[in-house]
Amino acid sequence: MTVNEQTKSSLEKNSNMQLLSLLAAVLVIFITLVLFTLWRRRRSIGRSILLTGLSDSGKTLIYARLMHSTFVRTYTSVKENVGDMSAGKSSLRIVDIPGDERLRSKYFDKHKTSAKGLVYVIDSVTIQKEIRDVAEYLYNLLSDVQRNVPVLILCNKQDQTMAKGCAVIRTMLEKELNLLRMTKTSQLEGTDASSTNVFLGKQGKDFELSHLDSQIDFAESYAFNKDPQASADIRELNKWLHKIA
Repeated sequence: MTVNEQTKSSLEKNSNMQLLSLLAAVLVIFITLVLFTLWRRRRSIGRSILLTGLSDSGKTLIYARLMHSTFVRTYTSVKENVGDMSAGKSSLRIVDIPGDERLRSKYFDKHKTSAKGLVYVIDSVTIQKEIRDVAEYLYNLLSDVQRNVPVLILCNKQDQTMAKGCAVIRTMLEKELNLLRMTKTSQLEGTDASSTNVFLGKQGKDFELSHLDSQIDFAESYAFNKDPQASADIRELNKWLHKIA
């Protein structure tokens, strides 16, 4: 082999090694980016608890209690409130969804794919006169949320004399949801296949929350107390959060 041939062979080897080194570096960077993306997605998806319910049900005050463990003066939310809390060895992201009818769908759609659980807050004092709106919003949420997402129906304001208990509220809800389902089923039959209405429960049976694929729990609470040193009662909510964390 001549000197020129040796030089040419050496240059080709160096060139191939540089190319292999470059490809290896690109591959390492690509794998690192993929793993980082998966890590970020794993941290963000499936750890959000969505606080939902009509306006004035007490969602934002409950959110403040979870975040700060004290009374905070709140106002009707016009956007979501988001914060992290510890639940045992896990971390949960609490998302307070505005209750205003014009805003709630927008913010629920924004966060529903990351939902680990859904808390539906009910004003236990006004439930009788608001039952139609309460049931319809709940029906829409249950139709939209993923089937394996657990749901807590939180009967709030239990410190007030006129508050209804969990058992009464459950009966009222199931009765109203059964009527709503009949109405929505009729609407579904009269529209095309693109309709967003979803049949909840079991065909041929009156509606019961136990018929749903999602685990539905009930709990009672109260969060309002102007004395910043006085504690609220959100123990059942905290137990549920730790259970699903």
